[in-house]
Amino acid sequence: MKGLERFIFWILQTKLRKASIIILTAIAFFASLLMFPSGKVLARMLPGKSATTYSIYVDTPTGSSMEQTKEVTSCITDVLRKEKEILNISIFYGQGIPLDYAGLVKGSMMKRTENVAEISINLTPAHEREEPSFLMTSRLRPILKGDCEPIVPGTVIKLVEQPSGPPTLAQIVVEVHGNDIEQTRKLSVEVANILTNTKDLVDIDIMSDDIYDKFKLVPDIEKIARSGLGIEQVNNILYLAFEGMAIATKNSENHSVQIPIFLVLSKETKELSSHSEDAIRSKLASLNLMNKMGMMVPLTEIVTIVPIKSTPTIMHKDLKRMISVIAETDMVSQVYPLLDARATMVEYFKKEYKVENAPFSTYMFDLELTHKKTGKKYLLRWDGEMKVTLDTFRDLGAAFISALVLIFFLLVIYYKSFALSGIILIGSFLSLIGVILGHWVADLVTEQTFFLTATSLIGFIALMGISSRNSLLLIDFAMGLINNEGMEKKRAIAVASATRATPILLTAVAIILGSALLAGDPIFGGLGVALISGTVAAVFVSLIFVPVLMDNARAMDKKEENEI
Repeated sequence: MKGLERFIFWILQTKLRKASIIILTAIAFFASLLMFPSGKVLARMLPGKSATTYSIYVDTPTGSSMEQTKEVTSCITDVLRKEKEILNISIFYGQGIPLDYAGLVKGSMMKRTENVAEISINLTPAHEREEPSFLMTSRLRPILKGDCEPIVPGTVIKLVEQPSGPPTLAQIVVEVHGNDIEQTRKLSVEVANILTNTKDLVDIDIMSDDIYDKFKLVPDIEKIARSGLGIEQVNNILYLAFEGMAIATKNSENHSVQIPIFLVLSKETKELSSHSEDAIRSKLASLNLMNKMGMMVPLTEIVTIVPIKSTPTIMHKDLKRMISVIAETDMVSQVYPLLDARATMVEYFKKEYKVENAPFSTYMFDLELTHKKTGKKYLLRWDGEMKVTLDTFRDLGAAFISALVLIFFLLVIYYKSFALSGIILIGSFLSLIGVILGHWVADLVTEQTFFLTATSLIGFIALMGISSRNSLLLIDFAMGLINNEGMEKKRAIAVASATRATPILLTAVAIILGSALLAGDPIFGGLGVALISGTVAAVFVSLIFVPVLMDNARAMDKKEENEI
């Protein structure tokens, strides 16, 4: 290591060389930070994982029939059958699939209408196929939407993967809060339109029932009584005509309970010729009931057809009315589409509302809208995986700052010097250069986007101890040479750097080899890359940058001692 000793000593000889090292390090640090706003390195809670299953949610417009839902679903399954990696497909009409990890918060168990269906897809094991599940869904999404959504206008097809982290309603959720339900519905539609036109957002959907025209069959109690019929007779025949019902039971020695015999009219018999009152009246005219005198009474004589509007479900959160608008991202970070969509919303709603940052909100992206004419207030609150991501990064950032403060005070107690403690802290923090550059390189050499994730930040926090240890070795050794052997300061720093380089490098190699096993993991890959690249940066910072700061810090420490 004589060459390293001569090199360090050569740098310390002049102020220009030392200043050059400090300036180059500062440029590298700020250049690495600029990779976030420039999009070279993207941040995300957790990347997609290659699972062996995913789901497809089909939402046809509210009020659609089961036949329409089946048409869309059949189109989807026709496309999926061409995929060699799909083992089997399970379809659930009018209900959600058996509760899975993703469906915990997506409301799958509450689906009980004819306009919904869910498809569960099982794939071959991940190690037997080249294409990860998240790349498959990204490839199939435009095909399914282009071929199958137009079958029933207004249909939304969503491809849902099992989340790598905590399940959320969607990656991006905009909650529209307001007491005026009509205006809230209008706002939710406008928000959905903005999200639809935002780059990299897919699967946009409004989690609210559409209001549509329908007909209500009201039995005329007075006419029923005069005709010698009963209310129960009328209800039963109406239910039988359009839904079907159990009319008897069958006993079997193979079953401990009775088996119901279900009677339902054929599909052709139940279908209406058109969506009109005349079509319903024509269908009811073919139904007759026998009264107590044995006379047949047409159903149209005792039932009134009343056109009405549907009653949508009203959602509440924290006792406040709201409508959720959801969106997913397609292989990108949620941060950048969110910022674009929010900026567009601010400009769009300025025409009709006074737009301000929401007061008393724990989330900086929330917006409060005040109608300029009515004075009514509405709240646009952001939620979903995006909020979990920012909350996680905030908490990890707080943990990182706490670690910095704790390390700093421990070092001050040990060295009784703020300058030396600051050198160690700065050297540890600069390992962030390697973490960011490592993710940039990993993104260049991998097929899919390599995100800086929550596990990456955990790796960076872990690097604090490793980087601090390297600087401690150098400072203690150099101070020992200066105080015990009377060696000149610059020479002592150079000798300490060269002497301690071997254990520092061996430690770095051990960390790199151990972390290499994590680098290929879809979840903990960020942790592995952060440890590998951050350790490499920590070595260079410890052996080159820290000695430059040490050369200046010793004089500062002597000045502090004289003042005391």
